[in-house]
Amino acid sequence: MSIAENIQAIRARMDAAARAAGRDPGEIQLCAATKMNDAARVREAVLGGVDCCGENRVQELSEKQPLGAYEGRPVHFIGHLQTNKVNKVVGKVDLIQSVDRLELLECVSKAALRLGVRQDILLEINIGQEPQKGGFTEDEARTLAARMGDYPGVFLRGLMAIPPISEKEGDNCKYFAKMRQLFIDIAAKKYDNVDMVCLSMGMSDDFEDAIAEGSTMVRVGTAIFGARHYQ
Repeated sequence: MSIAENIQAIRARMDAAARAAGRDPGEIQLCAATKMNDAARVREAVLGGVDCCGENRVQELSEKQPLGAYEGRPVHFIGHLQTNKVNKVVGKVDLIQSVDRLELLECVSKAALRLGVRQDILLEINIGQEPQKGGFTEDEARTLAARMGDYPGVFLRGLMAIPPISEKEGDNCKYFAKMRQLFIDIAAKKYDNVDMVCLSMGMSDDFEDAIAEGSTMVRVGTAIFGARHYQ
């Protein structure tokens, strides 16, 4: 199947999952996870109808953006971001989904202020409390959301999570449900510098479960582009 056909099939599955959960399919966005796909293939995904593109690596973002890979769609940064590469991302993407530690938040805010922009971000939550992963705890996220006014260079748009690898279908529903509740709790507070509109969770293997539990954006790579071949 072509990239466009894959996207069409994913859209059909997204719509079915949304309707089964009593949700409007139109409130859920499809983000193409474009890691290890060249500008031409990313462009195919854009033309195929994804809502946005998510790049994991700063080098790939810097290479593809001048080639017009994402033209016509927002581009997000969804991978681990080192503080020494913040200047290559801030102001160049519409959303940084993977703000996973206080040091990075501070660097992003300062870089945005230097550029005279306000960078939209999501807080990445380590919802499975996995020691090998970055991300804020639920309590840290609640505390930090209340302090977002201290970081005038950024604007908090929501939350992102990558749950533990599941052994069987449905295993991650409990994590998705916890993310939804955290999202609701923070949104209800009406904090300064916060507008909770995006709950980014769900990937190729579990996006239907994520939609059932309230995801507003799924990040799909393999199901769009095929398996990646790592060296």
